[in-house]
Amino acid sequence: MKRRDVFIDPFAQQDLIHIYNVITDLAGPEPGAAFVEQIIAHCMKFDLASERGNRRDDIRPGLRITGYRRRVTIAFSVTETRVEILRIFYGGVDWEPLLA
Repeated sequence: MKRRDVFIDPFAQQDLIHIYNVITDLAGPEPGAAFVEQIIAHCMKFDLASERGNRRDDIRPGLRITGYRRRVTIAFSVTETRVEILRIFYGGVDWEPLLA
């Protein structure tokens, strides 16, 4: 089922800024920007087959979790008309308490 909208929550936007800063510190601004752009492009595809990932109702009702390139965890929820990207975690962040 195709959703009409993919919304990136302000918390997830801040997460993307954090990821950009981490990558930029390690490899420079161009790789940092490219990686963040790839994450955003991946998230924008959630309008199609948006029921992907693992349901984690034990943490929050309607929460879904999926990975990207083994280093990124994307937390999102799905409504009738849109996908809401709630948080985007990089590396080994203990994300479960942050979403509870």
